[in-house]
Amino acid sequence: MTDEEYPPDEDFIVIEITDVLDLHSVPPRDVKAVVEAYLEEASLKGWSALRIIHGKGIGIQRQIVRGVLEKSGFVLAYGDAPPEAGGWGATVVTLRPPASTGCAPSKE
Repeated sequence: MTDEEYPPDEDFIVIEITDVLDLHSVPPRDVKAVVEAYLEEASLKGWSALRIIHGKGIGIQRQIVRGVLEKSGFVLAYGDAPPEAGGWGATVVTLRPPASTGCAPSKE
């Protein structure tokens, strides 16, 4: 998209898509939407494993992330990252193979 295609009164954050998503710069109100969009894009790219860094804090972002993962049709499994990859401050995700996700991105 070009700059002219964005609505002038909206702020957009462009995030490079890699197999690691760091949510430290994402406002809590946007975490759910960002994670949902990230899972969809990661699935389209055919990735099988991801790491989502939500931080340790008091666990609010972790709870939001895990809620999205629980409902997502793209996700096969998830859990705490190993200590060297963030421990309980990050979640590792195994995605379903692209062919098995079908058209429904959510279990809702």
